[in-house]
Amino acid sequence: MLNFPNYLDGYFFDLANASAESKVLSTCYIPCVMLHKTLQVQHAKQLKITTSVRIPAGWAMKRMRKRILVTGGAGFLGSHLCGRLVARGDDVLCIDNFFTGAKDNVAKLLAHSNFELMRHDVCMPLYVEVDEIYNLACPASPIHYQYDPVQTTKTSVHGAINMLGLAKRLGAKILQASTSEIYGDPTVHPQTEDYWGHVNPIGPRACYDEGKRCAETLFFDYYRQHRLSIKVARIFNTYGPRMHPNDGRVISNFIMAALRGDPITVYGDGKQTRSFCYVEDLIEGLIRLMETEESLIGPINLGNPNEITVSELAIQIIASAGSRSKITYHPRPIDDPMQRQPDITQAKKLLEWYPTITLEKGLAHTIEYFRDFKE
Repeated sequence: MLNFPNYLDGYFFDLANASAESKVLSTCYIPCVMLHKTLQVQHAKQLKITTSVRIPAGWAMKRMRKRILVTGGAGFLGSHLCGRLVARGDDVLCIDNFFTGAKDNVAKLLAHSNFELMRHDVCMPLYVEVDEIYNLACPASPIHYQYDPVQTTKTSVHGAINMLGLAKRLGAKILQASTSEIYGDPTVHPQTEDYWGHVNPIGPRACYDEGKRCAETLFFDYYRQHRLSIKVARIFNTYGPRMHPNDGRVISNFIMAALRGDPITVYGDGKQTRSFCYVEDLIEGLIRLMETEESLIGPINLGNPNEITVSELAIQIIASAGSRSKITYHPRPIDDPMQRQPDITQAKKLLEWYPTITLEKGLAHTIEYFRDFKE
């Protein structure tokens, strides 16, 4: 007997155990139109194999197309992830409420038959059929997540509950895009995954920091209680094309000021450090983590370990943009971390992943993208 999906048309049936011939595939999905002569409907939601199924030659060697849900898929990271998944042939459902995401980020993907865009807020339940879920939904820049801090916390917590519930119902694998903000203003440097962090739970950044920490708790509780297949990635500072030009992040702020010739504002004395990973490298890390065996759940740090001070970054951007901007200094915001550098030993060992795009090259691509927004 085979479990039948909620609906008939357009869905696929797991026939891995249906016949001796199909056992060559660990999980083989065959369109129902190919099986209408071999399946007998017993009840509305159950099917029984009445004859053997012939597997077309070469199918055992192909990677079957996956149905993948990307929440926050029209955002900076989500749009790049959707592009990679569509390019490799997966069916991608992108959902976004467009608070920080933009339709323009995924406009070119709409021409592909294996891409679908849906306006949806993860704070509300979603009922779809997918094999994997990348949960990226949540505003990630201070300007955006502090605009409505209550909603930010809801997005992290309610969104995690809804997506975990969906994954549990479907038996789907789910990846949580967590953050280096888990570590707060760290007292350990560089930050390893076993560091519990140094976070202010009542400060202006807490809606994001603690929301993401609670989401991680939910993911691990679903893993322990329901044996759900989870992956948790802790993403460090990432940059590249499709960043919002006014999102308040250090790279976008510096580039926009440099292109306009305006003074570049550095908060604090400029000695605080950051480590910046180009978006293409980061997306490769997320995909590699999702494709690992079930026993590898994380958390795994994903970021570039090459550290640079904020003042050095400003100087490099001025030079790369060919700008004459000056640097001005202002008081450092509350709870702004002094150091941020990932220890990616686990990512190198378990994912065979390491960033390959230099800051100089990545900034060149990003500056070119932002030239259209300088006015």
